[in-house]
Order: sequence, then C-alpha cells, then structure tokens
Amino acid sequence: MPNEEQLINARKEKRTALLENGNPYPSRVEKSDTVASIRSIGEQNNEQSYRINGRVQSKRKMGKIAFLNIKDQSGIMQIQMSKEKLKNYEILNLIDLGDYISVYGPIFKTKTEELTIAVEDIMIISKALRPPPEKWHGLVDPETRYRSRHLDLISNDRSKELAIAFSNTIHVIRSFFHENEFIEMQTPVLQENAGGAAAKPFITHHNQLDQDLYLRISLELHLKRLLIGGFEKIFEIGKVFRNEGISYRHNPEFTLLESYEAYADYNDVAKMVKELIIHAAQQVIGSTSIDNGEHTIELDKEWAKYTYVEALKKYTGIDYINVHNLKDLTDQVKKIGLEIDLNNSQAIILDELMKKYVEPQLIQPTFIFDYPTEISPLAKKIKNNEKFVERFELFILGYEFANAYSELNDPVDQRIRMIEQAGKTEEKEEEIELIDEDFVEALEYGMPPAGGLGLGIERLVMLFMGEHSIREIILFPAMKSKD
Repeated sequence: MPNEEQLINARKEKRTALLENGNPYPSRVEKSDTVASIRSIGEQNNEQSYRINGRVQSKRKMGKIAFLNIKDQSGIMQIQMSKEKLKNYEILNLIDLGDYISVYGPIFKTKTEELTIAVEDIMIISKALRPPPEKWHGLVDPETRYRSRHLDLISNDRSKELAIAFSNTIHVIRSFFHENEFIEMQTPVLQENAGGAAAKPFITHHNQLDQDLYLRISLELHLKRLLIGGFEKIFEIGKVFRNEGISYRHNPEFTLLESYEAYADYNDVAKMVKELIIHAAQQVIGSTSIDNGEHTIELDKEWAKYTYVEALKKYTGIDYINVHNLKDLTDQVKKIGLEIDLNNSQAIILDELMKKYVEPQLIQPTFIFDYPTEISPLAKKIKNNEKFVERFELFILGYEFANAYSELNDPVDQRIRMIEQAGKTEEKEEEIELIDEDFVEALEYGMPPAGGLGLGIERLVMLFMGEHSIREIILFPAMKSKD
C-alpha cells in the first residue's frame, strides 16, 4: 500500500503528462447542468445530452468500459466511459479520485436502472495532487474536521447542509426585517471604545494613527447613534469579537443580529422576536417542531414567561425582593445551601446563580423579564421600581438566545450607570464594560424611546438543525495552533 508521499508523487507525474498535451487547470469551463436538474428532466427524456462539471468520487474499470461517479453541489451522477466510443479514452489512466472533470454526453439507464451519462467528451479541469479522505467515508475526528474544513466538506454532506442552513437563516432574517421596513446598517469593526456589552475585547494597533483600537464586542452603541441621527427602524447582522473562553456554545468570533425600533419597548421586541424565530424555522427547516436530543422544541406553542424574581425564586429558593445588598444575597445563598463562590460582587453571584440553577431548567422557549438594574447598564428602569429594568432574555434548551431592552435614553442616568458598571466589572478580569464618552455625548442630543434586540445567529442555527456544538455551525472555528 503506497504511502501519502508516493501517492502525491504519482499524481504529480500525471500532472506533468497532462501539461504536455494541454492545460489541466483551464481558466474557464463551459457551464454545466446540475445533477439535480438532470435527474429531474432525464427521467422523461433519455435522448438529451448534458454537460456536468464536478469532482470524481469513485472510479471502477470493467474491461473496455469504466464507470465513474461525479459529484457537484446538488448530487452525484454516474458516467460511463467506453473505449470504443471515446477518442481520448486513455485519459482514464490520468484521472484520480478528487480530480475535477467536465464531461458531455447523452443520458441512458443501465441494466440496474441507474441514470448514467454516456461520455462523448471529457477533460480534466483541475488535477488534484493530494488524495481525498479515505474512500470518501468521511472524517470523524472533530479536530481534523474543524481544522481542515475543506476535507470535511468534501466527505461529509451534513457539514455542507449546516453551512447552507446558516446562509439560509441569515437570508430569511434579513428579508424579515426588510419586509418590516427596517433599514440595514453597517457599523465599524475597529472602534476606539469596545462598549455595548460586558466582555474582554481584542486589542489591535493602527500604525498610521499610532493608537490602539478594539475589535467590537457588540453593535449596540453605534446603532444607537443612528437612532439619535433620526433613523427609526434599523438592524445590522455582523461579526463581533470577544476575547473569552472557547466551548461548545462559545467562539471568540460569532455573528450577531441587533435591531432597534424607535417608539417601541421590550414588550414589542418580545413579540417581534417570537415572530422572527417561528418564521425563520418555517422557512429554513419547514417546521416549528424541532427534535433536539431527548427534547422536542415546540416553537408554535405558548412561550413561558417569568420575571427575574419569579425564576430565581422558583429554581433557587432565593427571594430577591428581600435582597438589598451583598450581605442579604450571601445570607440567602448560605441558608439554602447553594454551591456558589461568595467571594465575588453581587452582580457576579447573581450571574452564577442564573447560569447554574435557572438557565439549565429552561428547555422550551422561555422569556425572563425585568432584570436587576445593577446588571443591566443600558436598559431603562421600570416605572416606580428603580431596582429593576425593562429587559428580557430568551432561553431555549438551557441557554440564552436573545437579549433585549427598552433602551436607556437618559444621558445623565446612562453616564452614572456606565461608571458604576465599569467599577463592578473590574472585579471580573475576563469581562470589562468600557465607558464610551462619545456615545454619552451623542445621547445628550436626544434619542427617542426605543426597543433593542440582540440575537446570536449561530445558536439559532444550532437550534434549527439539532446541533449541540457551535463549531459545527461556524465553518472555521477558533483552534489552538498546531505548534
């Protein structure tokens, strides 16, 4: 059995032979029919001829006849090469698995009823120098699949299906907002201040300006400036970057949808996000009932609703109404016997309580409304109850899908809360909330009341496709260097 180096050398020799008689890497090839269209038409018209451009997936020789399978993006088609009918039949000896070829000929059915092209013309249009994954059985090792996604896509149809679903989801979301009269915007990736979320940013340096810049961690603050400028319904779908841990739910780079609607509040946004997700599921997978492991998620049924206080009480036993300071909270945690590190700020303890005891229980779509003010620096306070803000998060399958506010538009309150939040997040080294003075100054010119939404696209596709790892959805996830 030849090793990989010997296989590569043999292919290089074939490349040299091909170059002596032409170019096995032409710049242009006549456009082909798709395998799917040939199959749909060919069943009724076996006399018509077709051209297919695709990758060789299998090759078997039977005397003076050879059968090859060619794969394009739409499917696989069998072709037949006959020494008696094909002038350049000997090219068969130069064709290897993984090569791209272009063939032309009429359709017929074999004795086994397999729709097949009888090749009248054939040419190699890209000579592959490395052999494909062993016998096209697919890659199994996740490390190899994620690091060499091209090989994964060659051999695993599921990976291609997920990539198409991601593309379709973005298309459907974009169409949904356009149809609802939102205008799509573009905001900068490189920013002087990485605001809009509590997260550790990536830092880069601009040589000409001789200044450090941040890769954005959210889209929020620049989109709000557009509200201040007079736009009333806007959205953006873009990459954001957070210099944090990597897990099956987290990647340092991911795709975020944010939308803002003037004169709306978080209740309007909750209604919209439910409509959006149900609509997207129907368009992308054709169903609102989704099997995911041991659970079946029913999107078209009533979505559960709790306040933050109700959820915390139900799943931890903590009565947050009677929590007025850090000591009150730690006393309740100790009394109930919950396993939480109490050597942190009140905000961090609350976050850990939610992540450990509440969120894993929220399997079916569940809204959690009215969060504590201290952990929501960009949301408007509830009227006559300044301890809580008009904010909700949406949870499905035990993790967050969307975050939304009635946006804070009081510049005095905004500056105070940004300063307070910055002080608190310094206690948690991996997350910082930077004070964006430019945004606060912009806010002083007046921003209308508005409802804002943030939704992670990758997690939505994970839900639709029944996947449990974000690395299956992101084509090129962050990986540790081979070295």
